[in-house]
Amino acid sequence: MRKLIAGMNMTLDGFCDHTVMIADEEIHDHYTEVLRNSGLLLYGRITYQLMESYWPMVVRNPTGDRSTDAFALVMNEIPKIVYSRSLRKVDWKTATLRKEVVREEILSLKQQSGKDILVGSPSLIVTLANLGLVDEFQLGVQPILAGKGLSLFKNLSERIDLNLLKTKRFGCGAVMLYLTPRPPLRKTEMG
Repeated sequence: MRKLIAGMNMTLDGFCDHTVMIADEEIHDHYTEVLRNSGLLLYGRITYQLMESYWPMVVRNPTGDRSTDAFALVMNEIPKIVYSRSLRKVDWKTATLRKEVVREEILSLKQQSGKDILVGSPSLIVTLANLGLVDEFQLGVQPILAGKGLSLFKNLSERIDLNLLKTKRFGCGAVMLYLTPRPPLRKTEMG
């Protein structure tokens, strides 16, 4: 069974905004390895369009930066499912379009053999967490206080208690937190 991993960079105050994040060589190398260890990438429309507008272009016209170009190659090849009610088609050769998240379809994807499934869109992470489908959170907390932006977990419907599996520290000061959801407490355990 494949794990469904929610991966996202966020500021220390919980916002997701790629324009304020640190994307140095070490961070790019980390996410290149994450993608290499994943068999499928799930995106919502906004993140998909952001990625699709940039990374295929880097594959066609490399930047000359080893870590950026390596990430682009892996990103370009990984299969993707894009969830959107407004998109009519997707142009990225490795992308497939779905109109809505169906719990049973995600469970079926998880039951397939192969590498883990990575979810990389804030709204989709929350949707799948609300459905109880996320097996692991990999949250890159950056040493930045943005003060505003898209709050990653603002639409979470219920509290999720987590176990910290491990951490990874980056030279830029970012910390990757690897967390798994704990089963909810039963009323008899709550006292």
